[in-house]
Amino acid sequence: MSKTLIVAQREFVENLRTKTFWIGILSLPLILAASIAIGRFLEKSKDVRTYAVVDLSENDWLSRSIETRAAQTDLGSMLRGAGEGGGEAPDVKAWLEGLPEDHPIRDLMARIREAAPDFDPAALGGEDGDRPRLPPSVQGAVLRWALEVQRDPERAKVLQNLASSIALARYRRIDLDALGVSEEQPIDEVRASLNRAIADEKLFAYFILPGDPLADGAGEYVSNNLTDGDLRSWFERHATSVVRARRIEAMPGVTQADADLLLASFPFREQRVSSTGETETVDTKEKAAGFAPVAFVYLLWIAVFTAAQMLLTNTVEEKSNRLIEVLLSSVSPLQLMAGKVLGIAATGLTIVGAWVATALIGAQLVPDSGKLGQLDLAGIIGDPVYLTSFVGYFLAGYLLYAAILVALGSVCNSLKEAQNLMQPVFILLIVPLFAMLFVVQDPNGTVARILTYIPLYTPFLMMNRAGGPPPAWEYFASSALILVSLVIAFWAAAKVFRVGILMTGKPPRVREILRWIRAPVTSDAAVDPARRSD
Repeated sequence: MSKTLIVAQREFVENLRTKTFWIGILSLPLILAASIAIGRFLEKSKDVRTYAVVDLSENDWLSRSIETRAAQTDLGSMLRGAGEGGGEAPDVKAWLEGLPEDHPIRDLMARIREAAPDFDPAALGGEDGDRPRLPPSVQGAVLRWALEVQRDPERAKVLQNLASSIALARYRRIDLDALGVSEEQPIDEVRASLNRAIADEKLFAYFILPGDPLADGAGEYVSNNLTDGDLRSWFERHATSVVRARRIEAMPGVTQADADLLLASFPFREQRVSSTGETETVDTKEKAAGFAPVAFVYLLWIAVFTAAQMLLTNTVEEKSNRLIEVLLSSVSPLQLMAGKVLGIAATGLTIVGAWVATALIGAQLVPDSGKLGQLDLAGIIGDPVYLTSFVGYFLAGYLLYAAILVALGSVCNSLKEAQNLMQPVFILLIVPLFAMLFVVQDPNGTVARILTYIPLYTPFLMMNRAGGPPPAWEYFASSALILVSLVIAFWAAAKVFRVGILMTGKPPRVREILRWIRAPVTSDAAVDPARRSD
């Protein structure tokens, strides 16, 4: 045992003393952080989508209503994000009072107070269903303000800091006059002029609204970009709401209260059965946290694959440069194999620990990095249940695949041979990644349970099902299965390693490897590896 620990210590120290090892450890969290930061940067750097509207409705009522509704929606998003209270009226009022004199929203609020002194602007920060119906005078003030902001990109960017997804900063309406188009022209000439503007990349898209939107079923959207439908979806969503409300109001005998009732949704409060057998309400944070195992499974897969690949590479390199023969002069093949597996296991735990520590430190040091919407990332990362499960299943998964790969490495003479043999193992290892989202949505379903009892997938599936969670008996059954699988895997790996580690020349066939496994440990029937060179 002491020799095994010496070999394990050597493997562990040899990895930790290299700069490339620490660079590799920090590369994953840095890459993940950079991908998030770059994604946000690219989203903000996305070109503003310019669009024009040809409104054939009477007095352009449809386009004006759409712009007003869109501006009110954006304003509500900005006000909800204004204070720590989630946009409640007292926080919004206090926040508004502290704005600089030249802030775009302060200008809007002054216009609203002038148009309707009794209207409470803070109410605009409520949820969609709680927002008051704007009086006509306020609608006019909001519409004029929105159009002015759209013509001024700098003001739009100031507002985007309050709510990164506001449409005022992402979409900008261009007046037809600015494109050299007159509304008095025939529609065919207007269409031809706008088509040229799109071809010359002066315009991203344009909309044509019908003369009678309440009777006509659809408008037109023209753009050469077939992959980005965000602008069309945004405009269509607001147009649908406006037209639907007008249609209901046009129905004889239908009051505004009736219209609101017809448009109201019929929600269901989500609840679940607690451990006491009682029902309890499920909030958004708990629902989002149910998907946390997906991230843990992905990291588990990377950790297991990285550590097992490290073991395979190390074994093949030492065999190819004949260092393995020197080591075997002091330790037995079984001691060497066990030491290698334990040393790389300690290395893998160091990698996992570094990742967790980096994530926790980052969540504490970087403002708001520990929050994603209503999901407490810092709390999930530090959850002792998830962390304990992650470490336990990492060890189980690593040891199982380590037994397979150390046996494969012992019969290979070069990394090229090892890579060819690694491909079938990689194909088996990729299955848990494909099943991640499906399993987290149906953690106790038939497919999830079947995959759980395939030993190669047990660690990943049980980690993936942690959000379910599975019944207690499945934890005991899967733990027993993985322990039995580890015993069998290491028993077979030890027999292959004992014979294959000193073998040179042509790699053995599968039939020959199976004969080594079946042969008694004391038997010489397999081969004398030192003399094999064919």
